[in-house]
Amino acid sequence: MTSLDALQPRLPSPLQEIEDPRFTHHRVRLLLKRDDLIHPELVGNKYRKLAPNLTAAAGRTVVTFGGAYSNHLRATAAAGRLLGLPTVGVVRGQELADRPLNPSLTRCAADGMRLHFVDRSTYRHKAEPETLAAVLRAADAEGAYVVPEGGSNAEAVQGCRALGEELRGRADVVALACGTGGTLAGLAAGLAPDQRVVGVPVLKGGFLTADIQALQQRAFGGPRGSWHLDDRFHFGGYARTNAELDAFAEDFEDRHGLPVERLYVAKLLYGLVALAREGAFARGTTIAAVVTGRPFP
Repeated sequence: MTSLDALQPRLPSPLQEIEDPRFTHHRVRLLLKRDDLIHPELVGNKYRKLAPNLTAAAGRTVVTFGGAYSNHLRATAAAGRLLGLPTVGVVRGQELADRPLNPSLTRCAADGMRLHFVDRSTYRHKAEPETLAAVLRAADAEGAYVVPEGGSNAEAVQGCRALGEELRGRADVVALACGTGGTLAGLAAGLAPDQRVVGVPVLKGGFLTADIQALQQRAFGGPRGSWHLDDRFHFGGYARTNAELDAFAEDFEDRHGLPVERLYVAKLLYGLVALAREGAFARGTTIAAVVTGRPFP
């Protein structure tokens, strides 16, 4: 078993109240669940999802997947350095192998992660057993412990249940931005029966409901908690932003002195302001917004 003591996470993460007229005008209270403060390198839900997987790896090489700017790859590489675990990052885009590494992949390599680039067609089929086996052979990583893209598997979902348990009795509604859905799947399972979750997908496509249901089935044997998704705030899809979202994030930073990560957290906060304006929350509602990440340098 791998000891996680060296990571020294800050748990439970702080809960911070924010005074913002866009919520107080509607008699709605906003709290920020500062998971971005759990660990300086395994930020937010990255720690919660990786920790049980790192334990399950039991000292084996950890292989995981991501794009050229994947924060999940960065967190896995950092964990490998801190825990003395070998890591391999399978990166989408064979063409990147012939280019200088961008700052994100440079950081991964500096932390000891061995990078293996694959073409986009192979990457799309990475979860298929034959393709995965071929990728592991090509990466000289047969027998490694495999963590899926974004870190969402049954172990990660079970790890995220603690997030819900930390918020029991602290809010009526818990809201978070969703990528692969693993954090929401676990969070919802840890909350009390009278609490509900609002998920804001950062990808477009409408597939996430089925993915979350499947993750809860694998982790818990069936559905858990009360949750729903509002898919209006993805701003065009993953890694997409625009001037309106940037201006909103900058304004929130100026108002509250908090850094706002653009690809997830800004979309969540923008969505919550819109929902409050629409009257989606009854007067007296307390919302806890989960800050799942922070801007990387």
